[in-house]
Amino acid sequence: MASPVRSACCVVLAAVVVVYAQRHSVQESHIQYERVGADVTMKCGSMDWDAAVTWTANGTDIDESRLNGSYLILKNVDLSQSGQYSCYEGSSWHLKYQTYLRVGTPPKEPVLMCRSNNYPKGFYCSWHLPTPTYIPNSFNISVIHGTKDMVCEKDAVPKNRCHIRYIQLFSTVKYKVTLTVTNALGKNFTTLTFDEFAIVKPDPPESVVAKPVPNNPRRLEVSWQNPSSWPDPESFPLKFFLRYRPLILDQWQHVELSDGTSHTITDAYAGKEYIIQVAAKDNDIGTWSDWSVAVHATPWTEEPKHLTTEAQITETTSASTSSFMAPPTTKICDKGAVVGSGAMAVCWTAGLVVAAYSVLFI
Repeated sequence: MASPVRSACCVVLAAVVVVYAQRHSVQESHIQYERVGADVTMKCGSMDWDAAVTWTANGTDIDESRLNGSYLILKNVDLSQSGQYSCYEGSSWHLKYQTYLRVGTPPKEPVLMCRSNNYPKGFYCSWHLPTPTYIPNSFNISVIHGTKDMVCEKDAVPKNRCHIRYIQLFSTVKYKVTLTVTNALGKNFTTLTFDEFAIVKPDPPESVVAKPVPNNPRRLEVSWQNPSSWPDPESFPLKFFLRYRPLILDQWQHVELSDGTSHTITDAYAGKEYIIQVAAKDNDIGTWSDWSVAVHATPWTEEPKHLTTEAQITETTSASTSSFMAPPTTKICDKGAVVGSGAMAVCWTAGLVVAAYSVLFI
């Protein structure tokens, strides 16, 4: 025969399981998007307006003061009210409806930029939103060259960028790029129109190195490499713009170089640390790149000369001898200059003074 206590425990456990299953058995579920500041009304699925229901938000019971019949009313919602809302039938706790509330904003006009950093292969376009929407957004980009639609191949990383290959070089026909952004609360778009030359902008020069020139306290030797993304520097050569300044000053000095990937600065301040950067540009078209990563260098300075050990010993010996030399005593002990019977006492006293004087300097 089963124990009464054990049977009672089994009954209670079974009841708990049933209630848990009822609270988590989804009858209807979906996502509901609402704008920040909106008044939101949620219906309990197909339940009547006057049905007895209980609402929870992220598992926490909602006060009945927010109910209008079986409807849940949320006033002036903000981002903190995003979450899972569930509606249960009466005291039975049968789950009748469940929704995930996403509070956000419609998209503002997106920021679109197109650039060719690997001319003449093609160009890329990238985009972002000026402010977050807090809900998912989808982007659609179209590229038209004259009357022809072009394919913009999207990158895996970053996701907000795509590449377009040139199908005709040195074309005077403009490109038109339109970006449209859409989410559950609205849509927006922006358009760029340009020719292929206007968007040419190389990446910054790479591997910039600055070194002092031996025995030249006012010179620095600077070298760099073409950006690795620039595909054909022989056919499409780059020119460079060098800027430099000592750290103690704010004003830059500039040098434009039509060829080569090195330059020697000849007017540096001796002993002052310098900051140096380089930019690049196609010889004929486009705009200057961003500045390269800054490098630091200090012109050559002469090493201070140190005294040799032998010289130091000579100087030390000389100094010691002069410091410890006792004053002459012949005049002090000149008996002819001493009058009376105290002559010997004066002489002894003078000798003791000389001895004490010497001891003080040892």
